[in-house]
Amino acid sequence: MPASPSHPRTALAVGCTAHAVQDGLTAATYVLLPILSQAFGFTYAQAGLVKGLKSLTQAVLEMYSGILAERIGEGRTLVFGLILSGLGYASLAAASHPSLVMACLLIVGAGTAFQHSPSSALVSTAYAEGGRRGALGLYNSSGDVGKLGFSAFFSLAAGAGLAWQQISIVFGLTAILAAAAVALATRRLRPRPTGGSDRRPERRQGDDVGWGVLSWRAFGTLLVVISIDNLVQAGVLVFIAFLMIAKGLPLYLATMATVALLTGGVFGKAGCGYLAEHLGVRPAFALVQLLTCLGLVAVVMAPAWLAFILLLPLGVVAQGSTSITYGLVADLIHPRRMARGYAIMYSLTSFAAAIGPWLFGLVGDRFGIETAMLVMAAAALLAVPPIALFPAVTPSARRPV
Repeated sequence: MPASPSHPRTALAVGCTAHAVQDGLTAATYVLLPILSQAFGFTYAQAGLVKGLKSLTQAVLEMYSGILAERIGEGRTLVFGLILSGLGYASLAAASHPSLVMACLLIVGAGTAFQHSPSSALVSTAYAEGGRRGALGLYNSSGDVGKLGFSAFFSLAAGAGLAWQQISIVFGLTAILAAAAVALATRRLRPRPTGGSDRRPERRQGDDVGWGVLSWRAFGTLLVVISIDNLVQAGVLVFIAFLMIAKGLPLYLATMATVALLTGGVFGKAGCGYLAEHLGVRPAFALVQLLTCLGLVAVVMAPAWLAFILLLPLGVVAQGSTSITYGLVADLIHPRRMARGYAIMYSLTSFAAAIGPWLFGLVGDRFGIETAMLVMAAAALLAVPPIALFPAVTPSARRPV
């Protein structure tokens, strides 16, 4: 099992790099889907299914990524994931049939599965002696920077006339270069001395912690909250551009709707964390979900120009909620099982992100995209009752199970 790295800043840089690139590649699919829908004639449900199957692949492999990181190290796991995502995007350029598009995005989904858990564990372990929350905050925001950068580049490049196949090749090469950079950087990381010469007691102690969950009640409640939240977030990001198209905006401008949401998310991740510190986790999360619901209703009802303006504040609350919930995960996981604990969380949230777009797409095909967005608004409120039941937990007082 990998020990704490002796270069925390290097570990943070590695985690942030992998996070930015992999989340950027994922966010680019939200911009890509409206373009693919016009090219291949996808319905709303089919577009949601394309995104859903990618997320499903990620969810299936996410659990294994935590276990793999424990065996071969977080750095090697991150390199493997980046290479896989790069190959998927590069291959997408040659896809000429919907089934080939699906296959390439499944490869991308497989690659992105080997990122969140290893990099979260790498950063959490590197800063175990202090500064963990600040480091995780930087790590979390790096993903938003990647989402914004990649999706904005895709929208602007497509608006400038660059074919989506060419952009896919650029993204594929970027991921492979990032893999090379991560591989070089992780060579600096060396195990930190554990203070003992005999490995047997350490191994027995590691076995005793099991899955490392300090309180299944608290952890399970948190997983329900995060899953509902991610289900709604995935639906909004997939279909916001389709809503703008339905309102009469041209394709190149409609795809910028995703960029506007992600831009708001960058500010939301910082602002919502600050809000939780002053109001508390439960009231802050309930307020953010209520504002998300009202924001979605306003975007649906407003004319196109006003709806586009409202996307920035909507992104603040719709995307910022994760800063309230994700910060609780590390407190509920034993240090020896940090990668595995994050794998459980990211796996379940990926399942939610897989199901959401497909279900909302079915609603959109039957009742219209506006109704689908209103259903998302109602679903956002479903996460409030579970967070109200979230128990007070003192991690040090719980026995890992």
